Amino acid sequence: MLIGTYSPTLVIISLCVAILASYTALDLTERIATAKGRAVHLWTAGGAFAMGTGVWSMHFIGMLAFKLPIELGYDVSLTLLSLLIGILSSGFALWLVSQPRLPAWQLAFGALVMGAGISAMHYTGMAAMRMQPGIDYDPTLFGASLLIAVGASGAALWIAFRLRQHSPYVILIRGGAAVIMGMAIVGMHYTAMAAARFADGSFCGAAIDGLNGKGLDNLVLITTLAILTIALLTSVLDARMETRTAGLAQSLTEANRELTQLALHDTLTGLPNRVLLADRIDQAMSKVQERGGCFALMFIDLDGFKPVNDAFGHHMGDQLLRAVGLRLREELRSQDTLARIGGDEFVLLVQLGEESDALNLAARQVGLIGRPFQVAEHDLQISASVGITIYPGNGYTAEELLMNADAAMYHAKGTGKNGYSFFDVSMNSNARKQLQLLQDLRNALEQQQFSLHYQPKFDAANGHPVGAEALLRWEHPTQGMLLPDKFIDLAEKTGLIIPIGSWVLNEACRQMREWYLLGYTDWRIAVNLSALQFCHVGLVQSVAKALATHHLPANSLTLEITETTAMYDADVSMTVLQALSEMGVDLSIDDFGTGYSSLMYLKRLPANELKIDRGFVRDLEHDSDDAAIVSAIVALGQALGLRIVAEGVETGVQQDFLTRLGCDALQGYLLGQPLPAARFMADILRGEQLAAG
Repeated sequence: MLIGTYSPTLVIISLCVAILASYTALDLTERIATAKGRAVHLWTAGGAFAMGTGVWSMHFIGMLAFKLPIELGYDVSLTLLSLLIGILSSGFALWLVSQPRLPAWQLAFGALVMGAGISAMHYTGMAAMRMQPGIDYDPTLFGASLLIAVGASGAALWIAFRLRQHSPYVILIRGGAAVIMGMAIVGMHYTAMAAARFADGSFCGAAIDGLNGKGLDNLVLITTLAILTIALLTSVLDARMETRTAGLAQSLTEANRELTQLALHDTLTGLPNRVLLADRIDQAMSKVQERGGCFALMFIDLDGFKPVNDAFGHHMGDQLLRAVGLRLREELRSQDTLARIGGDEFVLLVQLGEESDALNLAARQVGLIGRPFQVAEHDLQISASVGITIYPGNGYTAEELLMNADAAMYHAKGTGKNGYSFFDVSMNSNARKQLQLLQDLRNALEQQQFSLHYQPKFDAANGHPVGAEALLRWEHPTQGMLLPDKFIDLAEKTGLIIPIGSWVLNEACRQMREWYLLGYTDWRIAVNLSALQFCHVGLVQSVAKALATHHLPANSLTLEITETTAMYDADVSMTVLQALSEMGVDLSIDDFGTGYSSLMYLKRLPANELKIDRGFVRDLEHDSDDAAIVSAIVALGQALGLRIVAEGVETGVQQDFLTRLGCDALQGYLLGQPLPAARFMADILRGEQLAAG
């Protein structure tokens, strides 16, 4: 018999290839398990090719490691057939371990099929030598090789199935499993090789026209390593991409959750806001219509909250609102909803067993709020006025129920506060008027019912006009001309003030552009900003757009905000006002002296002007305290380098007093009433003619 020998280097290389192929196969099972759609088939096909090539390469390098005292070669067709068998066997294995479950019978069947495939690959590769006479196999070792092939296949399938999900230390575990699998595959190969017997005088038929020659082992090794490395790198990169995608998806989910929270909840108290409350009311109405029963809507307004705000500041007021929300929320059941819909207004939606239960619940809310609140070491005492509507009976829509509850709350306030009032038909007229006014207000912009009147401002020293304040008017189709006090609160509550305010800003800039072209380039047009407008994220952009649209210099526009609005959140106000100031817009603190101010913040605000509230000017002649306050405001403004404007000037005495104090500009009915643009200019021209004559 011919005695064979082995190249130790190629034997070690074949073991390394087997381990690398095993690790690649285990890694690819994870990719197949997590893939979806067409990607599953692509990963299975690619994995079968890489794994099959790796296992076959181990076999072929092992064959090349074997030397006989005769020239050896390998039939090309049979060698390629053995490679195909290896790829198909690997494909079957990857498909099997990608199934959701792997019961024992299926594992055993798979081990038989895969073991048979690996054995067929090996012995087909041996047959590729085309030995004459044929190779004789030792029955014991031949059977042992088959058992090792089946056993190794079963172990490999079980390990691959168990390790396909990502888990802690998976790389180390997978590496250890790959070593075990690689050694089992190598063991099967060299057991089968040991079973081969070559008779004396044998020759290799494939040595003449088959694969042979020096360097073939290097070619196979390099090609195989390239395939396995590409497969492994692709798998690793895909895993990282999947992890990154999963992280991004998680971040997007969290961001969406936060955005939903912000969109549907009050940022101060964390309670549902008006939007979420309307949805909960609609759900409650649908439930009542389907199953019967009833629910109450309680509109809760805090009595005495404004004095707390004025005395201690908005920071203390915010803490008090949070405390109220927490106390009311403690009494809630899971099916009830407490919302804050603005300012010091809360709404409680409660499911009722009987309509009469609403009375005790309302009394309970009044009692809860009537207990002292401990806020920042201060004992604060407030009360609540509660308006109650019942569904069914007091409205057909969420909006109508809220409007009626609001009307009932005002009735409770009107009867002494610190109590509650049920809505009834006697309040219906006012509630319906409010509801109708709201509907009309929504149509007013579209139907061009708004207009601006302009009240002139005059230089206190020489009486020359220096600009005007734009004042909103609503030409109601049935009620005639309405002043802002009739509808601005409603516009604020519903958010309509944003589009209305934007229209006012644009129209005022358009009109100022006309005057600018007439030569009044030193005038300023003043526009009032509501608190809601000032807090709106698009304010700065809206102002910039209005100026650009009407080609108006920024210093021709003065934006007036109330002292209370400017001081509500001083840090945020500072940012917005700074952006407007950098644009070149003039900023005026309106109604100065009526709110709560911190001089530390006031001196930091980039304002250009202080406007003295008409309340101080009105009683200037008869109230020495008001005269002292006005004098102090003028002195403060001058110290801060601000222009001082006094509004509400109605008498010559007031005019003289304010002029002597050093006010820069005056406005009021004594000097000029609010008029439409055409009449406003007619008065201005008439005044100029009189001054010239």
